[in-house]
Amino acid sequence: MRMLLKRAGELKAFRISPRDTNYFACLLDPIADGAGFTWVVEIFTPGGATPPNVHQKAQEAFFVLAGRGIARAGDTSAEIGPGDCFMLPPGLEHIVENPGPGKLYCLTLMVPDEDFAALIRNGIPVELDAEDMAVLTRQGSTHG
Repeated sequence: MRMLLKRAGELKAFRISPRDTNYFACLLDPIADGAGFTWVVEIFTPGGATPPNVHQKAQEAFFVLAGRGIARAGDTSAEIGPGDCFMLPPGLEHIVENPGPGKLYCLTLMVPDEDFAALIRNGIPVELDAEDMAVLTRQGSTHG
């Protein structure tokens, strides 16, 4: 056993499909790291949103690092911003939206993985830009 250390510049990022407006910087997951969970920074472009989705067994938790958004789950809707966190239980359909103007950054954890890492890593590779790297390394702030 050994400690696993990754640096921001080593992170791989993916967009699940060409039409998606969010992408994921992979921190730790079962495929690359042997973790029992998937932990990513989910990045939402202005005006974008996740497709409506539901997880059968997994809990999903979000912590907003930067930007502003709207979390919708079932019949509940809430504005979210830096420092806010929320958790979604299994079986609850949800959407996270970014009305803009800047990007929305969420630290997102899914336990158990429920094949989330495979879905992400089988997507389209994305280059993290300077703004993404600034948020990941806390070198700057965005519309938050």
